[in-house]
Amino acid sequence: MTNKQKLFGLTLKQLTKIVIELELPKFTATQIADWMYKKHIHSIDEMTNLSKKVRNLLNETYEIGLIAPSKVQKSVDGTKKYLYPTNQAGKFIESAYIPDNNRATLCVSTQIGCKMGCLFCMTGKQGFQGNLTAGEIVNQIQSLPEFKKLTNIVYMGMGEPLDNVDAVLDSLEILTADWGYGWSPKRITVSTIGIIPAMQTFLEKSNAHLAVSLHSPFDDERQKIMPIQKLYPVTKVVEEIRKWDLGRQRRVSFEYIMFKGLNDTPRHVKEIVRLLNGIKCRINLIRFHAIPDTSLEGTDYKDMVEFQNALKAKGLIVTIRASRGEDIFAACGMLSTKALVKHS
Repeated sequence: MTNKQKLFGLTLKQLTKIVIELELPKFTATQIADWMYKKHIHSIDEMTNLSKKVRNLLNETYEIGLIAPSKVQKSVDGTKKYLYPTNQAGKFIESAYIPDNNRATLCVSTQIGCKMGCLFCMTGKQGFQGNLTAGEIVNQIQSLPEFKKLTNIVYMGMGEPLDNVDAVLDSLEILTADWGYGWSPKRITVSTIGIIPAMQTFLEKSNAHLAVSLHSPFDDERQKIMPIQKLYPVTKVVEEIRKWDLGRQRRVSFEYIMFKGLNDTPRHVKEIVRLLNGIKCRINLIRFHAIPDTSLEGTDYKDMVEFQNALKAKGLIVTIRASRGEDIFAACGMLSTKALVKHS
């Protein structure tokens, strides 16, 4: 680790501010962005269309700042879990690479741990150690050995993305802007448990898909497993989504981890249908992956299929998400670096 400031993860506006302060031509910011986000260089010295004098000037204070993964685990199903050091000494995050025929998805983290405390999530049990920068978020993508194979990005790793909304929005801008990676926002999905003010900001400033963690349509039940429900009830979250004309290019999905005897009954089917009535969306049913220190149990697959068919019969689009990487603790809700955290 050096004391130099990192250029990787800065937006064009932020880079422009730097070059102006250094009394360089404004277009230098576009050149730097092009080298980092299109040509994928690792050092300032590789920016060969900048003069040696300019490169030396940049090198005095700045570095690119890419961070390679320090460990990888591979699942029997081909999923890979990568461990990344962060800018905070002794703190790490994980991301999961999920290949599937012609599709390759990376599940990225946005925080070290999480403060939301959902009962079914290992990251929540880790607690919160800090936010990632936009650079640390995009670094998981750029420094991935399989980077060139990626087709999709989901912000569903460690942390609540919209609890770190500024860095998330900067990372989305880098990924989708013409001066950045130039990805279509249709390749990117951002998950949230429903922090309404930040969700409003996200919907206004980004065109990426939105995934909302539902898990129960009933306020009292949801609050028992998701403390955020007390502050932002799911009825209010859905009410907010109804206000937005998301059009054909943008998808809203509701994530629904199924727990035996808790949220998998005909009563829940009826309430989900009522709650989401009129919203063009998809429901993703997810198998619960057992984690330590919880009494929750997952719904049997046969009952998940019956639940899916009951929702489909009411006209909803419903899928059962395939479980990937469970043997290496890379599946939904299982990412955690708690054991690696060094207390200073």
